[in-house]
Amino acid sequence: MPPTDTPASATPTTWPPGLPRSLDYPQMPVGSILRAAVRRWGGHTAFIHHDVELSYTELGRRAHSVAAGLAELGIGRGDVVAVHLPNCLQYPAVYYGVLLAGATFSPTNPLLPPAALASQLSDAGARAVVTWEPALGVVRAALPETAVQTVVVTGPQQIADPSAPVDLTGFAVPAVSLGELLAADPTDTHRDAAVDPETDLAHLAYTGGTTGVSKGVELPHRAVVTNVLQSACFSTGSLPALDSDGDVTLDQVGSPEEHPVRLGTATGINLTPWFHAMGVIGYLNGQVMGGSTVVIHDRFDPVAYVADAVRYRVTGIGGAPPVFVALLQVAGIADADLSSVHGFASGAAPLPVSLIERMKALVPGAVIGEGYGLTEVTMQATGNPSHTSGIRKPGTVGVPIPDTEISIRPLGGGDALPVGERGEVCIRGPQVMRGYARRPDATAESIDPEGWFHSGDVGVLDADGYLSIVDRTKDMLLYKGYNVFPRELEELLFGTPGVAAAAVVGRPDPEAGELPVAYVVRRADAAGAALTGAGVMATINEQVTPYKRLRDVVFVDALPVSPAGKVLKRELAARERETAAG
Repeated sequence: MPPTDTPASATPTTWPPGLPRSLDYPQMPVGSILRAAVRRWGGHTAFIHHDVELSYTELGRRAHSVAAGLAELGIGRGDVVAVHLPNCLQYPAVYYGVLLAGATFSPTNPLLPPAALASQLSDAGARAVVTWEPALGVVRAALPETAVQTVVVTGPQQIADPSAPVDLTGFAVPAVSLGELLAADPTDTHRDAAVDPETDLAHLAYTGGTTGVSKGVELPHRAVVTNVLQSACFSTGSLPALDSDGDVTLDQVGSPEEHPVRLGTATGINLTPWFHAMGVIGYLNGQVMGGSTVVIHDRFDPVAYVADAVRYRVTGIGGAPPVFVALLQVAGIADADLSSVHGFASGAAPLPVSLIERMKALVPGAVIGEGYGLTEVTMQATGNPSHTSGIRKPGTVGVPIPDTEISIRPLGGGDALPVGERGEVCIRGPQVMRGYARRPDATAESIDPEGWFHSGDVGVLDADGYLSIVDRTKDMLLYKGYNVFPRELEELLFGTPGVAAAAVVGRPDPEAGELPVAYVVRRADAAGAALTGAGVMATINEQVTPYKRLRDVVFVDALPVSPAGKVLKRELAARERETAAG
């Protein structure tokens, strides 16, 4: 069975025992993470996709072949390579291959329509794109508006057979199969040796765009390696270390009692897109550095997820809140053998407290940790302690990770606010982005002269330094001049029997400005079937002040979410605007 949340022999602590508040971060390129992992973990299984296993040794061979193949195409230091792939067995080798070649990785969502893809490729200045055969129609339509000179194609058939043929027709620029790159000489010639970790970009990552136009976030190798180490050390009780060849790895100093999942023993299922910050830092680099085995799922099928969690004896379950909502509704979930699970890790959006309680009931004793971050801070800024005796406060996203500061400032600007007061979450640390690509004004608006990144999120710090995310400033509603934060209403909705998921947006109103409206997904049980709009409103409205009251409830089968699991409130808000205009 998983360990109890706080053993009688342990004294609850905020910080992992033995972990200093400040760490030493080796100035290494990201490829160093892979080189160390290949030496350390060797024949251990790194990734599994459709029952095809990829060892660390083979991952290293393929990544260095990709690097050599890109070099043969004239792609190297400073060139931007867009990776337009879903999560697949090929992705890790492509990711590391791009970086080992000295090039810059620029992830793109494979579901983007042609115009949006063209815009991102052009903004990034991508010289090459690695794409997915089922998405070729979109790529062909997008390329004429870009400076892309080379297309690399892979597809589902190359999961089991990397040399399987793919469609290379219909391009105005040269196109090659990923299989051709994988046939290149994998000898490690340290093509990334000339990379300057401080100045050369590892990632040109685009913001999610859930509330507006995406911007390119510039992340040097230093920031990526630093945030991988910050996150991994905080969660596993480890210190940064260099192996015998000088590459970066981990030294786990935390005890087995505090960190029962040891390096090289973790197994998990990954749904988080690798084109997203949480995916590429936490569920790719972090897993490789820690010697984990990752089972790749193409799409989220809750029933298949539970089956594989049992089959592979997963040690942790991670994702965004909608993932946990769906898993808890799987028939027979209470009887599934999840005794191997030691922890849940949630990101992308805050977990409702009522959902946390249901997760605790499902796997008693498992650590339930939430983290907080943004693309602009590489990935992670805070986290609830994951060591066994750690103090985890439901409703918070934890404390700042090593070398990270959090300050709460007035929404209109000004000095830091006292403990307990709401304001904008500002972050300072070595993982903060260099800036937005070719957008100096936007960069200056987001990063002040003292190095604080202004997130646009509304939060509050408690006396122990735990951060709670109240809302996003862009989600805030104005009702007759009063600020209404949807997050508060959503917490109450999640605590209402029969509610599986909920989101609150504003409905335009000529007199009030915006009326709070709830979109609700019913649970698949008797309580869900019994829900009515009037009943939900009555339950919520008796718990809030008059100006915060819901004015309508709309029942839907599912909430629109981004690939990273964030609810796309802009789609719901657009629906309300259309309704008001019609």
